[in-house]
Amino acid sequence: MNIQENTSLKSLHTFGINVAARYFATFSDVDELSALQAFAKDMFRPHPSMILGGGSNLLFTKNYDGLLMKNQIKGIEMVKEDADFVYLKAGAGESWHGFVQYCITKNLGGVENLSLIPGNVGASPMQNIGAYGVELKDVFEELEAWHLNDQKLVRFGLNDCAFGYRESVFKQLFKNQFAITAVTYKLRKKPVFNASYGAIQQQLEQMGVQQLSISNIAQAVIQIRSSKLPNPSEIGNAGSFFKNPAISTVEFDRLQKEFPQIVGYHLPDNSVKLAAGWLIEQCGFKGYRKGDAGCYAKQALVLVNYGNATGQEIFALSENVIQAVQEKFLVVLEREVNII
Repeated sequence: MNIQENTSLKSLHTFGINVAARYFATFSDVDELSALQAFAKDMFRPHPSMILGGGSNLLFTKNYDGLLMKNQIKGIEMVKEDADFVYLKAGAGESWHGFVQYCITKNLGGVENLSLIPGNVGASPMQNIGAYGVELKDVFEELEAWHLNDQKLVRFGLNDCAFGYRESVFKQLFKNQFAITAVTYKLRKKPVFNASYGAIQQQLEQMGVQQLSISNIAQAVIQIRSSKLPNPSEIGNAGSFFKNPAISTVEFDRLQKEFPQIVGYHLPDNSVKLAAGWLIEQCGFKGYRKGDAGCYAKQALVLVNYGNATGQEIFALSENVIQAVQEKFLVVLEREVNII
C-alpha cells in the first residue's frame, strides 16, 4: 500500500486543472481498496476520501483535502454466452474506448456507437453514458460494486440501477456509497446496426461504405466525434458539460413560436429534449474565451481549459452560461460534470 502526499492531479483528469490531492493511492482489487479505507479511517480522519476513475467527468475547483483512491481494477473476460449473446465482464479500471475496441475485434455488437467516449468502464453505468442513439443500459447485464461502509460486494441488475438520461442510482440514492469494481455487458453475436442517428449515415457515405459493419460504424462515430470535440490530451475538457434539457410539449410549442429554428427531439413520455449546445450558441458563447477558460469553437456544449484555467474560472463560465440560457429561453441547464 503506497500512499503519496500532495500529488498533482493535472494528468489524472481530462480538464487538466492544476490541483493536488493531499493523499493519493491506487488499488487494483477490493482487498487493496478495503485496506486503504481502513488506513484512511485511522490516519486521515476527519479528511474525506473519494474514488477516482478516468477523471473524465470531473471539475476540480480546488485542491482535494483528503485521500483520493484511483481505481485500477483491470481485466476483460467472457463469463457466459448463449445462442445470441456473449457476456463480457470488464474491470472498472479498464479504458472505456479500449473495451469498445476489444468488442469490435471480437465482432461483438452493441457498443460501437459509444466509441471514443472518454473515461473508464466503471463510469459507464454510473452516468448511463450514451451517444448516437445508444445508451449503456441497452447493453448492460449487471455490475459489482463495493459498499464503502458495509465492506462487501453487492451485485446490481438492470432494474436495480434505475437508469435514466445520464443518471443512475449511483448518482442519486447511493451517491458516494459504492465503488463500482466490474461491469458485465451483453453483446450481440449478430450485430444490429444503428446508423440512422445524427450524422452517422452521412459520414458512412463520405467514407464510401457499401456494407455496414460494427467496425465502420465505430470509425464513423470516431471521425464525427474527433471533428466536433476537442482531444483532452490537447485541450482540457470533460466532453459535454451540460445535459440536454427536457421540457413539456407546451413549453416547446411556446419556444418554437418565438425561435422557429430551435432544435428539439420528441420523447416517448411526451416531453421534448432540447439541444443544449444550440441554446448556448444562441446566447453567443460558442467560441467564447476569457483567459484560458472558454466554450469550444466547434461545439458550445463543451467547456474547455486552453492551458492554465482554474477550476473556479471554468465553473464561473458555466454559471454565466446557465444564467444566459435561462434569461433568453426560460430553460434551466443542468451540469453533467461533477463539481469537486
